[in-house]
This record gives sequence, C-alpha cells and structure tokens, in this order.
Amino acid sequence: MTIKIGDKAPNFTLRASDKSEVSLEDYKGKHVVLLFFPLAFTGVCTTELCTMRDDMSKYEQLGAQVLAISVDSLFTLEKFKAENNYNFPLLSDFNKQVSRAYGSFYEEFVLDMRGVARRSAFVIDKEGTVQYAEVLESAGDLPNFTAIKEALSNLT
Repeated sequence: MTIKIGDKAPNFTLRASDKSEVSLEDYKGKHVVLLFFPLAFTGVCTTELCTMRDDMSKYEQLGAQVLAISVDSLFTLEKFKAENNYNFPLLSDFNKQVSRAYGSFYEEFVLDMRGVARRSAFVIDKEGTVQYAEVLESAGDLPNFTAIKEALSNLT
C-alpha cells in the first residue's frame, strides 16, 4: 500500500524505547513528522536522526512532534537513543505491521536481510491527514528535510 498526500494516516500503537505505548492518535491536534528508518546504529540512519535532533527547535516552532520508527527491538532503540541523545520517541515496529501499512518496507534488503523499514518521511496534520509523503528507494539517501519543514510551514 502506498500512502499519498491527502490520505488519512493509518493509526498505530507501538512500543517506544522507554517501553511505553505510543499511538499516532496520542498526537491528534498536533502535527507529526513520522520517519521510518532501516536500522539503528548504521551510518545514514544515525545521520538522519541526528539531523532531526539538532534541528528540533525548528520542528517545535512549527508545532510538530517527531516520531521515528524502525523494525529494531525496543531494547536496541533504547541504547541507540541514549547514545545519541535523541530528543524524540523511537518506536519499535518489530512485527513490521506499521512499516507495511505505510508502504515503507523492504521485503529484501542488503546482506540477505528481509523485512526492514524503508527510509521514509511523512508529515501528518492535526486532523490526521498526510500532507507530505516521501518513500525513498535507496536506504543511502536522506529525506528532504527542507521539503518536510516547508510542508509544516504551510500548515501553520
């Protein structure tokens, strides 16, 4: 399934790195930047999330909550978050349901790995409608951070 601009964002409930449950519904009334990333502790994923961390004040000014999702276990994400001082929730889609629902999934990845989240970025408005959708073919590419901020700017 491919999520497009104008679609209702699929709701989900996942465990965060602190073991709490987090639902998209928890952020109704707030804009959400939803990021899917392949694997914790890899170069491009670390760069992506550190970029978000370092620019968090801009996302907060735009009224957005950042949520990042991978298929890593919540225990791996807990260590990844602590080592990099991420200031937003990291959510475990260990069972791969949310990645699939958003069309952000590699059936076949590198080095014979299967079932990994595809690097993607979505902006979801206060009503739960997708206002920006970017699903990258190459895991080596970063999302268009400028376009993400632009989409948020158009909502405020």
